[in-house]
Amino acid sequence: MSYSAEISRSNPTCFVFVIDQSGSMADPFGGETQGSKADFVADVVNRTLHDLVIRCTKTEEIRNYYHVAVIGYGGAVHPALLGELAGRELVPIGELADKPARIETRNKKVPDGAGGLVEQQVRFPVWLEAAASGGTLMCEALGLTLRLVEQWVGEHRNGFPPTILHLTDGQSSDGDPSAIAQQITALKTGDGNALLYTCHVSSTRGGKVEYPSGETALADDFAKALYRMSSALPESFVRAAAQMGMPAGEGARGFVFNGDAASVVQFFDIGTRPANLR
Repeated sequence: MSYSAEISRSNPTCFVFVIDQSGSMADPFGGETQGSKADFVADVVNRTLHDLVIRCTKTEEIRNYYHVAVIGYGGAVHPALLGELAGRELVPIGELADKPARIETRNKKVPDGAGGLVEQQVRFPVWLEAAASGGTLMCEALGLTLRLVEQWVGEHRNGFPPTILHLTDGQSSDGDPSAIAQQITALKTGDGNALLYTCHVSSTRGGKVEYPSGETALADDFAKALYRMSSALPESFVRAAAQMGMPAGEGARGFVFNGDAASVVQFFDIGTRPANLR
């Protein structure tokens, strides 16, 4: 399968963010003490959504190249967008841009033109809040994802396949998600199968494994199961990884285990880089 379909307003693609919001997400990353994983991940997802909006902005018009869903799972499984979009599932990127839950003002360091950096205030849209409670209802969350992806491919039979970005910090507490993951990645358009990428983040120091081509570096059955659930990276995603200094070998999968904060940023950046926007 080619993963080469043009992405346009008449032939959009979709991203589904599946975010673990269980109680353990209140812990910090391994070896890091400032802030929780939940806070950091929410921040990165909001930044990624804003980047998608910018990518779809042409001559001051936001073109609906993408539709986006954010699913959270902790005490319950739910569509996690806030504000006017609360309860919504797949949302066109133009509507997402128009309806953040709120706009924050943040400081950002930018070049001063003389080799230094200065702080500049920027507007930061917020669609997702940090949350950390309850168990790890991974099967139920992937079940909702399966329904959304099945609906999408039925309505967009020739489009670039859906991309699912799943971030978790623990093992499923409601059964084995492997079969559901296989059902998701078996769904396809004329351009290829749905892509499921997985990022496991750690609360303890440990060996980090990023975009492996096999299981030999994975120490336990849980890591191997997540690896098998994850899709191989198509060529355009491999190039995106290389541009970020993360060379991915032949057969590399969209999978990170025991990731840290930097891994999370790279994971969402690489995973939202399908080419061929028109």
